[in-house]
Amino acid sequence: MYSKFLNLDAEKQDRMINAAMKEFAQKGYALASTNQIVKEAGISKGLLFHYFKNKKQLFLFLFDYGYDMIVEEFYQKVDLSIKDFFARSREAIMIKMELLTGYPDVFKFMENALLEDSAEIKDELEKKKKEFLNINLEKFYEGIDYSRFREDVNLKIVLKVINFTLEKLSDEALYEAKLSPTHEFNYEKLRLETEEYFEVLKQCFYKQ
Repeated sequence: MYSKFLNLDAEKQDRMINAAMKEFAQKGYALASTNQIVKEAGISKGLLFHYFKNKKQLFLFLFDYGYDMIVEEFYQKVDLSIKDFFARSREAIMIKMELLTGYPDVFKFMENALLEDSAEIKDELEKKKKEFLNINLEKFYEGIDYSRFREDVNLKIVLKVINFTLEKLSDEALYEAKLSPTHEFNYEKLRLETEEYFEVLKQCFYKQ
């Protein structure tokens, strides 16, 4: 679908992507202006719509692009030889914070996309988020040493409980960001809260 755009030289791709991400991140989907995007990117509006049929297609492309970039960088850095469930999860949080520092504009766009409630794209975004979550949970848990978990509990249920807990913490962070005037995520607060939950969950589900 995007082969024409992806065949462009890297410099022009970057200009268009950066301009569009900046506009969507600052104004949200509904208020983002394609006129401002093409002005920032230094291209014509006709050229933008030559590569992307409409604003919706552009936004969804950027969401996939940002997600793929973050995931690729993440799996280049994460040490999947770490077998302990909580140790690997802890490292994942630290890597995420490192990536946030390295790619602030991409994260800003992705954060705002997660907060997006425009009816035009909300359903497709929700579907994408669920698909991405399922794919990456399976990959991330590959090779984990589950023998450390208690044998008198159902491991499948335990992992669901842990995932639901982490999802809830993320949802609360999203909600707080949405209420904030700047829509800033407090990653350090989320990291500290997650550490506290990890300690409780280890006491509940790990062998003593």
